[in-house]
Amino acid sequence: MKLSQKEATFQNEVLTRFELFKSLFLTLPFQRVKHTGTLLPFFTTHCEKGVEEHLAPEEIIDSFFGQYEQYVQEEDRVDLLFRIVQYVERQVVLFDAVEDSSFQSIGRADEAGLLEPLFRQTETNSKLRKQIVNKLKDFSVRLVLTAHPTQFYPGAVLSIINDLIEAIKDNDINNIHLLLQQLGKTPFINKLKPTPVDEAASLAWYLENVFYKVASEIQATIDDELEMPTEDVKQLIELGFWPGGDRDGNPNVTVESTRKVATMLRTILFRCYYRDFRVIKRRITFRGVEQYMDTLQELFYENSFNPVENPKDETDRILTNLKAIKKVLIEKHNSLFIDVVEDLIRKVVTFGCYFTTLDIRQDSRVLRNTLTYLITKDQKKTGLTEDFEGLSETAKQKGFPFSELDLEVGEDAALLVKDTLEVIPLLKSIQNAGSERAAQRFIISNCQQASDILGLMQLFLWSGWKKKELTIDFVPLFETVDDLIRAGDVMKALYTHPAYVAHLKSRGNKQTIMLGFSDSTKDGGYLMANWSIYKAKMDLTAIARDYDVDLVFFDGRGGPPARGGGKTQRFYASMGREIENKHIQLTIQGQTISSQYGSLDTAKYNIEQLLHAGIISEIRQNEGDTLTAKQKDVIDQMAEVSYEKFMSLRKDPLFLNYLENLSPLKVLSTINISSRPVKRNSDKELKLEDLRAISFVTSWSQLKQNIPGFFGVGSALQFAEENNLWSYVRNLYEHSGMFNTIIDNCMMSMTKSNFDITSYMQFDEQYGDFWKMLHAEYELTKKYVLKLSNTKILMENYPVERESILAREKIILPLLIIQHYAIRKQKQLETEDPKYDVYSKLIARTIYGVVNAGRNLA
Repeated sequence: MKLSQKEATFQNEVLTRFELFKSLFLTLPFQRVKHTGTLLPFFTTHCEKGVEEHLAPEEIIDSFFGQYEQYVQEEDRVDLLFRIVQYVERQVVLFDAVEDSSFQSIGRADEAGLLEPLFRQTETNSKLRKQIVNKLKDFSVRLVLTAHPTQFYPGAVLSIINDLIEAIKDNDINNIHLLLQQLGKTPFINKLKPTPVDEAASLAWYLENVFYKVASEIQATIDDELEMPTEDVKQLIELGFWPGGDRDGNPNVTVESTRKVATMLRTILFRCYYRDFRVIKRRITFRGVEQYMDTLQELFYENSFNPVENPKDETDRILTNLKAIKKVLIEKHNSLFIDVVEDLIRKVVTFGCYFTTLDIRQDSRVLRNTLTYLITKDQKKTGLTEDFEGLSETAKQKGFPFSELDLEVGEDAALLVKDTLEVIPLLKSIQNAGSERAAQRFIISNCQQASDILGLMQLFLWSGWKKKELTIDFVPLFETVDDLIRAGDVMKALYTHPAYVAHLKSRGNKQTIMLGFSDSTKDGGYLMANWSIYKAKMDLTAIARDYDVDLVFFDGRGGPPARGGGKTQRFYASMGREIENKHIQLTIQGQTISSQYGSLDTAKYNIEQLLHAGIISEIRQNEGDTLTAKQKDVIDQMAEVSYEKFMSLRKDPLFLNYLENLSPLKVLSTINISSRPVKRNSDKELKLEDLRAISFVTSWSQLKQNIPGFFGVGSALQFAEENNLWSYVRNLYEHSGMFNTIIDNCMMSMTKSNFDITSYMQFDEQYGDFWKMLHAEYELTKKYVLKLSNTKILMENYPVERESILAREKIILPLLIIQHYAIRKQKQLETEDPKYDVYSKLIARTIYGVVNAGRNLA
């Protein structure tokens, strides 16, 4: 079969070079690694053959060791398996580096999503130019970095990856060899569970080394291409940050960690400024700028290396001095080196004194408990009855006095209540240090009623904030299918509530609503989750327009398609006229951060794609992106069929049992990957509603079954065909960017599935029929998505991405076999047996490798 040009390029630039550099591992000066490296190809081939024959993992591994007389003892076998895992982990890093180093050759194939071709069109199309300029005056892309544990590289390994990328670009064999030696000696796991501050420090690497440079570079390109003065351009690229602020389900996030993270972000930013300022100082050695340079020298140095406890926002002072220097250069020195000054001005305009907005998030149940605590403690002052929480929703909405008090936290307050009442006043000091933009959003998870928002607003007013100075946006998060259905009624109640209307007016009549994807997938399955969010957006947009509210959607769209990710830019480019899309805001996490924003090249490309999507969705809408009533009805019917299929799976008594006993879910809770527990109510029996969506998706992906990314889609498509709706579905796939993206992302999840690995389960007395049911839906979905896309293999239309996925799956196959082997061996042991912990550690190590290789996990 003849390769396409893209596939041939990928073969030459990535696969061939990976095989070449992989051989360098064999020359590393570590005897154990060298020995492992020699055996690994044989072990991999043996695993592939065993999977083809549907053998159980212990049959595969025992028959492999049977060929080598030195591996008779169990200890020796386990030791080699650990070394294979370590070796494969480093192969994954090498593959990442080789692939990322080839980004210019293979990753930029989709020119349609870049800004440069769009700007070229404006040279001969003045109308388009005017449209883009007008759009950019009120448009932004906000990327919110979260600490969700979907990638486990420690900071040292991330640095090696980036150095490897540069060395591979230059074909610098000596340096590559040295870096691989460093990689061989660098641990891949944390000895201790990271704190929220550790997670923030790890993600701050991207802020300092990638986003700081790229945001300014893109802004400069837009300013130059469209000849827009820096002062006239709204901040196009914004950053948000959750580590240290996201306390939902994470008791390890405290007021102290929030304070430390805010301080750290400010300090790192000033060090970035100081490095840039030193360049300015070396170049601008002319008369007339001395006093401004001295002021800036002190500002940047002191805030970088001698930060005070309660700093002030110095943004205006910095800009005043930089602009004064620019003025002197223009008037007296022929604008010499003005570009380096403008670059720093642009960065200060973008990042101020805060770097990234620190979002606070907490569950509505905690906020209700906090409100109840204050009412009970200070009933006379609050003026509310102790049974306030028991009142009807209407009574609660009318009952809030919105009085301004400064109530104190008692020693008797529960930890989460105390944290809530202490973090609210802390936000004021964070704003004093970095402006309102430093911490201006409080996100309410599990938001189910308007009183959840109004209650939080009251908590602020009882914690020293004044109505006229309440510089906070209250952001409801709707995530489950039921919450998404109720979202419209909740917002309608808020838009008609006098106190909230007054607050909204003080915030420029702009309302941000977060729509989460993770729990909606776990709650209703892939198709229903996608459609419920899309319908909620249409409903919420219509209501906001009725009340003249400027609506901003903040999407918790994760990394993998099973958590709402995948081809995100295509999703935003396909919003029809019924969905507000003036601003794009989304969470990015784990592998999405490193794979799409881990280097200057990839970050620039992916941010440009989102900017392009936002521009195009408004000025060049495809007719098919605004759905007709019939199309909505067809998707509605399919989503309902898919939902019923998924709910039948959820209700199966073996559902959680299967996941808990055959996947590494239990071990996930014990490894040092995140400060956040794997499930809420971690001391109680496992319930699906308590299980975190990331743990849910990760466990299915480790099984290589990826249920959250496809289950129910095949049944829905079969229903459409059997009920004479296929022509409508085909039309949707061909003309609706939203529906097309949903199906294509589903195919990506399925490409990362491999039921052959677990095919031995079909013979299991307890789980055999359950496995067959999962597999049957996979095969049904595969049959129909191929028919719908008119292709012969999954992701046929995305050959480079498909080849990348398959190459990664081949690398990690030994890890998966080892993982399933260890899980089954562990089940034969008592928990007190020392070998039990050994197998737990082996399972944990395989989890790291599989997740790191997956990038967009499922």
